[in-house]
Amino acid sequence: MTVASTPPLEADRQALIALISDEAVFHGDFTLSSGRKATYYVDMRRLTLDHRAAPIIGRLMLDLIRDVDGIAAVGGLTLGADPIANAIMHESARTDRPLDAFVVRKEPKDHGRGRQIEGADVAGRRVVVVEDTSTTGQSALKAVEALRREGAEPVAVAVIVDRRTGAQAAVEAAGLRWLAAIDLDDLGLDPQ
Repeated sequence: MTVASTPPLEADRQALIALISDEAVFHGDFTLSSGRKATYYVDMRRLTLDHRAAPIIGRLMLDLIRDVDGIAAVGGLTLGADPIANAIMHESARTDRPLDAFVVRKEPKDHGRGRQIEGADVAGRRVVVVEDTSTTGQSALKAVEALRREGAEPVAVAVIVDRRTGAQAAVEAAGLRWLAAIDLDDLGLDPQ
């Protein structure tokens, strides 16, 4: 179980936990992007793209990464990371430490400038990779590889929901901090 840094942020976190439990946890037989089988699915896109949840996500994720020194931008592998990065960017604009956002394509474009990373220039900058949830950490690590090729310094991976299925170990083995706003205990779910 995690806790936000202030009572108002913890109230936000509890509100998001309620929204996730009520609207984003589905029970049944699912195949995750990792190929693993699960008896529940946490569909965070229902909430990262929801007008009620997106501002909360921006505040909570910004709070989660508050003590990561010197970061200039947040983002991750498209499509899941895009609304999270944008929510953080918008929320950070209200602070004395605004952050830019970036998008990592799965493959470089085969036209135009041929870029794999769009948005903020990441070369020479400390960045945080964000995700809605992670099972193995491989999507985040794919983004990390692309960022390193572009000269960025990825320093952490921050997720909204930690499934506690090995992603943290994989991310930490790659030399990055692992940060999670909500875990399965918060949602009353067991790891699978």
